[in-house]
Formats: sequence, C-alpha cells, structure tokens
Amino acid sequence: MTIRPIRYLGDPVLRLPARRVRTVDDGVRRLIDDMIESMEAAQGVGLAAPQIGVGLRVVVLGLPGKKPFALVNPEVVERAGTRRAEGEGCLSVPGYRGAPTRSERVVVEALDAHGEAIRLEEQDSLLAQALEHEVDHVNGLLYVDRLGPDERLTKLDGRDWSEARAAEQEQEQDAAPRAGAAPARADARESGGRDAGADEGADEGADEGDSGGGG
Repeated sequence: MTIRPIRYLGDPVLRLPARRVRTVDDGVRRLIDDMIESMEAAQGVGLAAPQIGVGLRVVVLGLPGKKPFALVNPEVVERAGTRRAEGEGCLSVPGYRGAPTRSERVVVEALDAHGEAIRLEEQDSLLAQALEHEVDHVNGLLYVDRLGPDERLTKLDGRDWSEARAAEQEQEQDAAPRAGAAPARADARESGGRDAGADEGADEGADEGDSGGGG
C-alpha cells in the first residue's frame, strides 16, 4: 500500500467527472488499498479517486469506529429532504469548514471491492453526508458548490468548527456598520488551490467510453 498525495482545490482533476470502472480487478483493489491508506494518513472519513489524481468512480469511506470500505461506480439513486451539514470539511480544502446543503435521506447503489452489487440507505447521519460528499467528488463537484449564495467557508486556524464559526460571526457583527463590500464567496477560493502536479494513474481499470454520470 502507498500513501498518495492529496490534490487540492484548484487542481483541474477535481472538476472532471470520473470514468466508470469496467472491471473490479486486482488493479482496482490495489487502488482501493492505497486510497484507504491515504485517507487514514490524512485523518479523513472519506476519499474519492480524483482526490489522488485518478479519474475513476471509486470512493472509500472510513467512519470512526467502523471498518473502512470501498464503493465502485457509486450513484445516488434516491434523495429526500434537505438539511444543513454544519462543519463539513474536505481533504482537498484543508483548514476550512462550511455548512453545505445535504439531503436528509440518501440511497446509493454501487459495487463493492469484489464487484458485488450493493445498496446503501442512510438517513440524517454522518454516513449519509459522506456518501453525498464522495459521490459529488466523482461527479466533479466539491462541497463548496453546495454552499448557499450568501454562505462562505470558515477558516479554522487550529480551532474546532464551533469556535471558529463563533469568532467569525463576532467579527462580522463588529464590521457590519462599516462594511462596504459583500463577503468573499466560497467559490472565489478556487483560484487559490495548490498545484498538485499532473494527473497520474488515470487509466487504471477505466472505461474510456464512459465519462460517468451525476447522481
């Protein structure tokens, strides 16, 4: 297993819809092992292949206290309700958190690491949030795209989400009487992402004729 570098906001590979996997073979399973190793090294709860520069529809999830697992060619087939996901973060946008709009109920269909069909149904849980987050990644979307028009990312600066958000709100209140401009939009940070280099390994197990679909 190899720890692979994470690609950051601003890297073009994060904005490309990933290709479907033709066959879940040993090459794909090696990719999954590397992704789990990379996710755990970065202390994340999920990782999508584009985040390590591989344009395939493969994601891994590793929630606290749970064994990590992979989803190949995941698609969100049902959604219901909406909720505000306070404090959501992303390994590709380090040091920031936000409150994107997520579904209350999510149903995802995919293949597991052995190529067997699986169906996951989650409601109002961290896994439901993570499923939508990671499927967004393989569709070329990031969580900043799920923020409302007046929402912005909160910089942590070593603090937890609630502390950082409270400090930001206090600053906004203090500045309100003399504010002359609207706050920076979250998507304006796109140009500030770090250059992570060229796209590596994008052809592992890929179907070159299928660009993947949105769920």
